[in-house]
Order: sequence, then C-alpha cells, then structure tokens
Amino acid sequence: MEGLQRCFVLHSRPYSETSLILDVFSENHGRVSLMAKGARGKRSPLKGALQPFTPLLMKWSGRGEMHTMRHAEAMGLAIPLSGNALFSGFYLNEILSRVVEPETAYHQLFFDYVSALTELAQFENPEPALRRFELALLESLGYGVDFLHCAGSGEPVGEGMTYIFREQMGFVASLMKSHNLAFQGSDLIALSSRQFSTTEQLKAAKRFTRLALKPYLGSKPLKSRELFLLRTRKSTQ
Repeated sequence: MEGLQRCFVLHSRPYSETSLILDVFSENHGRVSLMAKGARGKRSPLKGALQPFTPLLMKWSGRGEMHTMRHAEAMGLAIPLSGNALFSGFYLNEILSRVVEPETAYHQLFFDYVSALTELAQFENPEPALRRFELALLESLGYGVDFLHCAGSGEPVGEGMTYIFREQMGFVASLMKSHNLAFQGSDLIALSSRQFSTTEQLKAAKRFTRLALKPYLGSKPLKSRELFLLRTRKSTQ
C-alpha cells in the first residue's frame, strides 16, 4: 500500500500472548483488519496508543482479509470522551464495524466521524452528534431520501403538515399524526439540514435513523447500547 494513512481503531482484541487484531477505520481504505504483532508486549511503544479515539498514522502490508501492521504512531492525544460521550463513541465504532464494507473508501464519512467525536467531547448532550453521524452514514451507504418533497405529489414539504415514511419511496402526506412512521414537516426540514433546534426534532431524527439503519444492522443487539442501558439502570438504583 502507499504511505502512512490517517486512522482510528474501532475495536481490538488480543491475539496470542503479545499481539492484537485491530479493526481500523482509515481515511483512504475504509475499514481494515490488521494484525499488530507484538503490540501487547511489555516493551512495545504502542501499548497505550492502539486505543479507540486516538488519531493514528498507520501503514500495513499483505493481501486478503487480514493485513499486517508495519507502522503506527499517535498523531496526538486521544479525543477525551467520558460518561455518556464515551458510550456514544463506542456506539459509533460499533455501527461502523457492523455496516461499513471492508476495504472500501469512505473519505467524507471519515471526516464526519472525526467531527462527531469532536462534538461528543465538546458538548454535554450527545444526541445531535449521533443523529448527524447516523445521517452521514446513511448517505455514504447510498440510502437516499428526499426530506424536502412529498414522494406522492412532488410538492415541497410544509412545516405544519404530517408525512408518513414509506421505505424505498420517501415521505407521503398523511392525516395520521399518531403513528410511528409519521413525521412533521418541520422534522423533515431539520433532518435535511442535520440541524436540530428542539427536543421534538431530535426525537424524530432518532426515530428515523433507527428505522433506516435497521436493515443494515440486522436483529443482533448492539453491545454499546446494552452497556449504556446497564449503566443507566445502575446510576438510578
């Protein structure tokens, strides 16, 4: 492969006594699986660097599904995530690992990921950053939805109108307001711009992204979501 690549570790697991298998998200090659030989050794300079949310420069070689890491160095300190932001970061890593095709470049999505992590570190409420990234991910996967026009008539969406989401078609004007697939026109405009000014718009965005991501994620529960719910239950006890 060509020179050093900007990367983030999505997930790692031990291999043998001293090595790691890494799931990496890179700027130019998308998701890549790497064998990091000796990375867990006592004298390894990489022992603390190959962690999620640390910006890295990496190089690897080899063919097939598993490559061999040849070089890695931290570009800076890890993006500081704690509490809900940390669990949100794990969620981003998990959905990337689940839905992004390996060895496929997602240049814009890489920068959307960096923006999401930065936003998670800066703001107390993680919801806007999560919804923006989910929408960016759907766009990168080719999931095209016109939020600004009624799929039935082609007319521009009206802020006070109600629309029903129909998969593979879009949003159709409807009189049914109390329905899981019903969205206000103002919600759709917010989804289009990825800017959410109200709690209701954030809730609508979450409802939509869960509907849209479900076919990609499948029925297997998300571990990050389970860990977050477990932490929430413990904190309220």
